[in-house]
Amino acid sequence: MSFIENAKTYTGRDLETVFFRPMLSGQSALDLGVRILYNMPAPTTVQLWERSGDILQQYTKAGWTGGDPAKKLQKTIEMSKVKAELGYSAADYFSLIYELITNRADVNMDDLSGTELEQAETELFRQALAENIRATMWVGDTSAESGYNTFDGFLKIVKQLVDDESVYNKTYQSADLASPEKIVELFDTLWTNADARMQDLKAEGQLAFFLTSDLCHLYEKYLDSKGVDAAYTDAVNGRQGLAYHGIPVIDVRLGSYLAQTSLHKSFCLLTDRRNLVLAVNTADMPGNEVRMWYNPDEMENRQRAVFMAGCQLLDESLVAYAYQQ
Repeated sequence: MSFIENAKTYTGRDLETVFFRPMLSGQSALDLGVRILYNMPAPTTVQLWERSGDILQQYTKAGWTGGDPAKKLQKTIEMSKVKAELGYSAADYFSLIYELITNRADVNMDDLSGTELEQAETELFRQALAENIRATMWVGDTSAESGYNTFDGFLKIVKQLVDDESVYNKTYQSADLASPEKIVELFDTLWTNADARMQDLKAEGQLAFFLTSDLCHLYEKYLDSKGVDAAYTDAVNGRQGLAYHGIPVIDVRLGSYLAQTSLHKSFCLLTDRRNLVLAVNTADMPGNEVRMWYNPDEMENRQRAVFMAGCQLLDESLVAYAYQQ
């Protein structure tokens, strides 16, 4: 076997259960660090309910005072039709698939069935697609001539809010972060100036600092400087997760992507995870599919996915943002 030429097409229910849902639910969704809405009706509309005010009344007071309902707000997530395409030479494609198969402990190399090949091909394309969705939800910019321009990402939305002075924002220079202690001052500044509603949400465990790798590394250097045994152990073994005063510190891992954009190259965003919403739809539009086939004329294995995606920041008051100018 020197190439793989069994064509595979996922549509309808198979498109959801075999291909997209495994990477948009469970641990895979948690790894993205944001709220995922999968196959909600398009265009996806999110209902936001504000808690009612003071509803407790004195029992001895006569009359009815419960007539004011909670306020309901709506936020629409515009969905864009997108496609993803990959092409590999037959030799390269076979090598990639073969490596995925041999890495499995339960594989019988003397009997490679079509199911095992299909699983390996699907996993190869799914990994590439998941990373591109993750990158676009952050750095997407529809005004860009090339690159990640299928839909606007969170940073484009936040940058517009900063330009409109709709959110608290702070600028810094590289010299302002010359010592590791400065990163803690930056965290404190964002927390202190955050909206009181966002501070109250800390108890729910969904607040997070989303920051670029340079700031994340600076925070690790700050932790390394602590003269305790735990700091030495972490410096040697690494840290599985970072947090500041109980709020997770998340490295968005966008260095290679931001270099190609006009967005802020270094930033720290404090918000509620549920405030950042990624919506993906594979059900509400004709033509949605994933197809993998072999082109004998070009001796190339090709993969294509067609679906809808978009993202939105639901509540601008739940944002505090700092970026390098």
